[in-house]
Amino acid sequence: MEKIDVLIIGAGPAGSVSSAYLNKLGYKTLVLEKTQFPRFVIGESLLPHCMDHLEEVGFLENVKKAGFQIKTGAAFYKGDKRVDFLFENQFTKGWTWTWQVKRAEFDTILINTAKEQGVPVKFRSEVTSVKCGPDKQIVTYMDEYEVEHTVEARFIIDASGYGRVLPRLFNLEEEVSTPARGAVFCHIHDTKRTGKQGENIFMHSFRNNKAWIWAIPFSDKTTSVGVVSDTEFVGEFAEDGGKKFLEHIRSFKDLNGRFAEEELVFQPREILGYAKRAKQLHGEGYVMCGNATEFLDPIFSSGVTLATGSGLLAAKLVHRQLTGEIIDWQTQYEDLMRKGVDVFRSFVLGWYNGDIQTIFFANAIEANIKEQVCSILAGYVWDENNPLVKKHKTIVPALAQVIRMNEVA
Repeated sequence: MEKIDVLIIGAGPAGSVSSAYLNKLGYKTLVLEKTQFPRFVIGESLLPHCMDHLEEVGFLENVKKAGFQIKTGAAFYKGDKRVDFLFENQFTKGWTWTWQVKRAEFDTILINTAKEQGVPVKFRSEVTSVKCGPDKQIVTYMDEYEVEHTVEARFIIDASGYGRVLPRLFNLEEEVSTPARGAVFCHIHDTKRTGKQGENIFMHSFRNNKAWIWAIPFSDKTTSVGVVSDTEFVGEFAEDGGKKFLEHIRSFKDLNGRFAEEELVFQPREILGYAKRAKQLHGEGYVMCGNATEFLDPIFSSGVTLATGSGLLAAKLVHRQLTGEIIDWQTQYEDLMRKGVDVFRSFVLGWYNGDIQTIFFANAIEANIKEQVCSILAGYVWDENNPLVKKHKTIVPALAQVIRMNEVA
């Protein structure tokens, strides 16, 4: 039986970052990934805060070489109103730009960089059972040749993303409180783009806040386009090869015919009921990070940043525990990660109930409020010096109510 220090389940951004961090400290690690990279994943627009994480583990230079589209902000549309949030104008001092990426290529660069640094990775290797204890964790997995292996690890980091290996094996999944939503999307050629259309992500709200369109331009003159709404609406859009979806994005007024005659890179695909949550993020001998913990909604592009942030924090705490420190995983990890997720949750709920859209599309928004909002949109959701981070649950609805009253008056 192979014995290692830390087993990482999943080779996505969370697994890449955590394994690279621990490898640099000299730990014997192993990454097990069920699929073969490159593989398609939705979630292509990054947030600036993830740049801090990529820089810390030495990934930035290799990502820069790929020539991904630089992203300096985000634009939101509703009817004839538009608001831009530029990351250079934010409350928190941090990165003012990031990238928009094709995830198949981006994720492959991250895990390949980890491999270059010395991290062993086994693709097409599926974890089938896990037994956890105070001192050792026994993991059984099937390799690409359907040969069964057993490995003993001192600790496990579950970065399995949508696969949610430990939540499934340990029966830790629970229902989320938000309504069931889905997305239908495609990649499409985008030769008619002009100006800022070729740079930043933009979102168009429609159906009285119940649906929205994203457009994420890539550096190769293609764009990711999708519609998010309740599962029934998305299901109708996805029928017949996405016929209604394609008709909508090609005729949608706010897109000004941008995709009217463009060819598809791939046919429309759909994801339904994507919001998931784990009852707990840690246990005896293991911790979960990234989408294995919770996935909210794609509206604010939080997925990769939460993955890299949780992966890095998990690795740091694992290191401290393996060197003899007593770690309170509830307060030092789970409560902290939940705080950041809850900030995004307030924004997601506010987007769909109208509060955030009231704030975004106000006739006049105070500069300091816009800066605080911009920092959250940049991913700095743990900066409690930001009043909107610290009191997000109360400030968002209160501010929206004040704006509505003033605009009626």
